[in-house]
Amino acid sequence: MSSADAAFMRRALRLAERGRGKVSPNPLVGAVVVRRGRVVGEGAHLELGGHHAEVNAFAAAGERAREATLFVTLEPCAHQGRTPPCIDTVLRSGVRRLVCAMEDPDERVRGEGLARLREAGLDVEVGLLGAKAERQNAAYLKHRRSGLPLVILKLAQTLDGRIATVSGESRWITGAASRRHVHRWRSWVDGIAVGAGTVLADDPRLTVRHVRGRNPRRLVVDGRLRVSPEARIFHPGDGAILVTSRETPKRKRAAFTAGGTAVWTFSERDGSIDLKKPLVRAAREGMTSLLIEGGPQLAASALRQQVVDQVMIYVAPALMGEGMGAIGDLGVQLPSEVVRLEGARIQRLGADFLITGEVSYSCSPD
Repeated sequence: MSSADAAFMRRALRLAERGRGKVSPNPLVGAVVVRRGRVVGEGAHLELGGHHAEVNAFAAAGERAREATLFVTLEPCAHQGRTPPCIDTVLRSGVRRLVCAMEDPDERVRGEGLARLREAGLDVEVGLLGAKAERQNAAYLKHRRSGLPLVILKLAQTLDGRIATVSGESRWITGAASRRHVHRWRSWVDGIAVGAGTVLADDPRLTVRHVRGRNPRRLVVDGRLRVSPEARIFHPGDGAILVTSRETPKRKRAAFTAGGTAVWTFSERDGSIDLKKPLVRAAREGMTSLLIEGGPQLAASALRQQVVDQVMIYVAPALMGEGMGAIGDLGVQLPSEVVRLEGARIQRLGADFLITGEVSYSCSPD
């Protein structure tokens, strides 16, 4: 790997970020066309159903793409989807070398695009900055490899782990910079899930307001069906989803469907819903990422069932003492059983701190 090649791939990765929150369930992809050490064209996948990154890059490069090198963050597709196969565009462009960060795990691709380009005589290299490309497309890769969305648990708490006072007041523990950051993430993910307690206590909308961006689909997990169809989250036409038990009264569920809310029912186990089942359905409906925003019992259930992949904890420099804890009982009896974060990172957001990391479980959920 030359330093110049790495620089061009980093440029392609930056370009790919322009599509975040706009192209799901498709992946983020950036492409850079380089001839004689100079960038002659570049592009990204910016809109679902729109041109792919390679097409946009070649449109900018024109005839200068001949004998050039294409740097792309993901394997060019070899199948007809919403748009024609990208490998046809690559072959027509006249490039002689392709440098790809990673292979596409989609069952319709899985190396076929790279193989066909090699068969056509192109010099194909795979793996440059592959780890960065994998992190960038973590949601897409999880969705394609497992049939599940990437699940991120978001918490906003004091230094001593409180998310609300004894009386239930929680607005606002963290500051404006943290709230803007949360809303940016809302605009990037495909779905947001909360428990019944959060809806009953706060009546949230869970829309994107502090930044520009799309609203994700909202899911309320309520096994006992305690929430009201009049809650703001179920505003008609907003595409909200109620996840509840099959044992709840049909009459009560009908009040939600009458207002336009989708109702997903699942069997219970030990008094709670197996969260993997609604996650599988969410993935089938095109959700590659889902943010769990509250409350403590849903957070605990998700961690106990080991469906959380990443954690985002917004920490205000404040102490509350008695109050509502951020996470319910995880059943931990020994220090060796705690849930840990790998690759934990800390950043400053105004007066607050954001801690992020990948979840590492000590043992299987069974």
